[in-house]
Amino acid sequence: MADDHAKAGCERLFKRFDYNGDGKISLTELADALKALGSSSPDEVRQRMEEIDKDRDGFISLEELFDFQHANPDLMKEVIKQL
Repeated sequence: MADDHAKAGCERLFKRFDYNGDGKISLTELADALKALGSSSPDEVRQRMEEIDKDRDGFISLEELFDFQHANPDLMKEVIKQL
């Protein structure tokens, strides 16, 4: 049940930051999202993109965000709380 709650939170987060609704989060959308959450360093944005974008296509898919959430549950809980 807790896993379903975390997944739902991740989906809400993804939809909120996929500004253009194309089903993926671009570097620009990630930068805007991190800025809204209080982080705006270009280096931090690039680092997060590299961490999350496992297929290196330059976008974050919902599946990649789920994987990141699974690997970093405490970090993602804090981000989701800010929604």
